[in-house]
Amino acid sequence: MNVPQHIAIILDGNGRWAKSKGMPRNYGHAQGSKNVERICEEAWRMGIKYLTVYAFSTENWNRPQSEVNALMTLLRNYMKTCLKTAEKNDMKIRVIGDLTPLDEDIKSRIHELVESSKNNNGLNFTIALNYGSRDEIVRAAKRMASDCANGRLDAAGIDEKTFSAYLDTCELPDPELLIRTSGEQRLSNYLLWQLAYSEFYFTDVLWPDFTKEELVRAIEQYNSRDRRYGGVGEESEDV
Repeated sequence: MNVPQHIAIILDGNGRWAKSKGMPRNYGHAQGSKNVERICEEAWRMGIKYLTVYAFSTENWNRPQSEVNALMTLLRNYMKTCLKTAEKNDMKIRVIGDLTPLDEDIKSRIHELVESSKNNNGLNFTIALNYGSRDEIVRAAKRMASDCANGRLDAAGIDEKTFSAYLDTCELPDPELLIRTSGEQRLSNYLLWQLAYSEFYFTDVLWPDFTKEELVRAIEQYNSRDRRYGGVGEESEDV
């Protein structure tokens, strides 16, 4: 198969998975985080170089406070686990999003994780945390405006490449494939700029049940697509 260089995933369905088993939503989130580790390993074995997952959105703060608190506790624990996993599997970790509202201990653990793995040569694993694409674009626009006002940037020379350099994902190639689990078919404010020419794959499988075999199915579907980037495809003369 032609394996995508970069896959982005919206990890959806943890709560519904837990409910189907008569368990609290937080149990689903915990199992979902364990599945992230498994899929990271499988992705690297398959030749995928970049994997970016949507862990917590800017809108997730609107969930019940008890669930938000549980997610923050899970995040603290996951940072410890991820530190060990990154060392074991030689993963390079990045975290994108606005980290400002997070507690200081979480920000400290994120910094430790990113710094300790920055020279690793395995899977480039990016965690979107307190991330919203509109928020990312606004933050990028503000930094560009500031640089223009201070003479560090010429507004007349701004193009797509310039703008991309101000985004959280400036070190990453755009994803070729987006996967969303649990049957929902929307982007939910995720990587709006970066997914401009990505292929989308939606599956009814809930995230904790998403396996290597499901990942293979998504890549097989990706291989069946005719990626034209606005041009004319091999089997069609339509523009």
